[in-house]
Amino acid sequence: MSDSGASRLRRQLESSGFEARLYVKQLSQQSDGDRDLQEHRQRIQALAEETAQNLKRNVYQNYRQFIETAREISYLESEMYQLSHLLTEQKSSLESIPLTLLPAAAAAAGAAAAGAEEGGAGGPGGRDHLRGPAGFFPGHGGAARDSQSAGEEGKQRTLTTLLEKVEGCRHLLETPGQYLVYNGDLVEYEADHMAQLQRVHGFLMNDCLLVATWLPQRRGMYRYNALYPLDRLAVVNVKDNPPMKDMFKLLMFPESRIFQAENAKIKREWLEVLEETKRALSEKRRREQEEAAAPRGPPHVSSQATNPFEDDEEEEEPTSPEVEEKVDLSMEWIQELPEDLDVCIAQRDFEGAVDLLDKLNHYLEGKPCPPPVKELKAKVDERVRQLTEVLVFELSPDRSLRGGPKATRRAVSQLIRLGQCTKACELFLRNRAAAVHTAIRQLRIEGATLLYIHKLCHVFFTSLLETAREFETDFAGTNSGCYSAFIVWARSAMGMFVDAFSKQVFDSKESLSTAAECVKVAKEHCQQLGDIGLDLTFIIHALLVKDIQGALHSYKEIIIEATKHRNSEEMWRRMNLMTPEALGKLKEEMKSCGVSNFEQYTGDDCWVNLSYTVVAFTKQTMGFLEEALKLYFPELHMVLLESLVEIILVAVQHVDYSLRCEQDPEKKAFIRQNASFLYETVLPVVEKRFEQGVGKPAKQLQDLRNASRLIRVNPESTTSVV
Repeated sequence: MSDSGASRLRRQLESSGFEARLYVKQLSQQSDGDRDLQEHRQRIQALAEETAQNLKRNVYQNYRQFIETAREISYLESEMYQLSHLLTEQKSSLESIPLTLLPAAAAAAGAAAAGAEEGGAGGPGGRDHLRGPAGFFPGHGGAARDSQSAGEEGKQRTLTTLLEKVEGCRHLLETPGQYLVYNGDLVEYEADHMAQLQRVHGFLMNDCLLVATWLPQRRGMYRYNALYPLDRLAVVNVKDNPPMKDMFKLLMFPESRIFQAENAKIKREWLEVLEETKRALSEKRRREQEEAAAPRGPPHVSSQATNPFEDDEEEEEPTSPEVEEKVDLSMEWIQELPEDLDVCIAQRDFEGAVDLLDKLNHYLEGKPCPPPVKELKAKVDERVRQLTEVLVFELSPDRSLRGGPKATRRAVSQLIRLGQCTKACELFLRNRAAAVHTAIRQLRIEGATLLYIHKLCHVFFTSLLETAREFETDFAGTNSGCYSAFIVWARSAMGMFVDAFSKQVFDSKESLSTAAECVKVAKEHCQQLGDIGLDLTFIIHALLVKDIQGALHSYKEIIIEATKHRNSEEMWRRMNLMTPEALGKLKEEMKSCGVSNFEQYTGDDCWVNLSYTVVAFTKQTMGFLEEALKLYFPELHMVLLESLVEIILVAVQHVDYSLRCEQDPEKKAFIRQNASFLYETVLPVVEKRFEQGVGKPAKQLQDLRNASRLIRVNPESTTSVV
């Protein structure tokens, strides 16, 4: 097609008054035949492809321009933030310049005044002018204080500028006296498996640590994640273990987080500045407590002052020294108490430290609290805080988990004596949860599933039993809330056990018999907890019910498929076992299944007057029932019953259909004999065994047994319904 023809066709199709129906009608009238229409169709198709290519090219070009524009906008946004930060710093510097130049201005004013006096501007007015500046600038101390205040204001502005980049932390800007100490990028890792979680940015203030996450779509911006006060934050150096290196851990009860710095230098800076800031904050608060506890003397009253109530005040003032004299703090053990507590904490003599605290509390009980006692209590409270931190660290999962629950008794008992019963309970249970988790992870997965389950149950339930006994020993006599916390912890630990159990038994598609044996072992170990009054059987049932339902459904489908396959090949012939040994083995198998009258179905030599399909179905169904009863608990009643009914229906429907369709009298009599075996022998055995295992009869099985025909089949039909 020529360029002029193509352009003319394009203009015609692009015209505002174009109507497709009218255009096709005119084209069909003007064309000489099919060839013209085919050529015109090809021209339109080529034009459509060309238009599509142009559209794709334009979209791609616009998309690239959009990406470049977005990138430029992101760069511009970052530069604007940097420019705002620089302008804020410049403003702060400019505002602090007049304050720092005040001493120089005073000196210049003094020099100017002296020059004026030497130049002849004497007289009273000149002296007054000279004294004015001298009185206005008394010295450099005020200017130094103003400079220090300006520096703190500059830090506050820097903090404000940085926190403007963090979404969701406006409330931090309202804290007076807060300023930024240090900040930097970090990478957070998951504590258990050391998997990388996210990139974060840390803002260390003089009294807290702010953690913010990156916003990838907004360059240079962060989202608020967490805020931790420094007085409740512990910093732990994590030993390098390549490829995991340059890490440190932050402990904030009841959680912990692990961060990785960019290199060893930055990690060292983080550790040092965190410790220095914590130390400075502790020292600042100690001074504030000492100042608050320091006794204030009575205000000085001039002897010339006349006060009509002066006599009354003089009579009331001596009562305060009398009250203070009632509390004797001059004893040597009280004077040396703070130092003795420091020594006990350093030597890890926790019992001795708590004994000293009990002795002091008993001595001060019921006595007044004058300023000297308040000062002593402030010093002692600081030691109590340090002792509590050490005891908390002793119970942290980072410590060695060897020694069992008894290894935690020392720290737990001292925390309880300090009045920290709830904290001791939480830390003890957290420590034991980490120990159980570690013990399960260290178990080697053996080739035999049942052997691994025996080891798993022994390790878990032994740990649970020891933990329960130690808990009862440590927390006897405390509030009942601790026991509720233990039940919650036990359920959580049971969930950890069931996860490992299900992963090995059910996820690996073990046979139903193996799964039944494994569940039986777990139930037996769980029942041992009843010796101490702890019954968790209902918890293990609730956690396993979904997996057991899946196993029963899967095995039911296997039996149904196998039965259908045998039914499709059924020839309705008697079984010939060939040897007396094989016949004797079959009799034992049927006897173990509960069929006690199997002798009446055996014939001469090694013949059995039953079909192979019916005998195989009987053994498979009874085997399924026996294994399912090992897994049974009330929540599985309907699942097991419905599975049995479905399996039995496949067999009886096949026998019923064969009986209706078979025309040979001999085979029909043989089919009736097999049907009689199913209805009069197998179904009663299934019903009886189910009632024995469950404890109550099943109406559905009774209906199956009593029905002579379970379904109606069209007599003229030759197609099985199953």
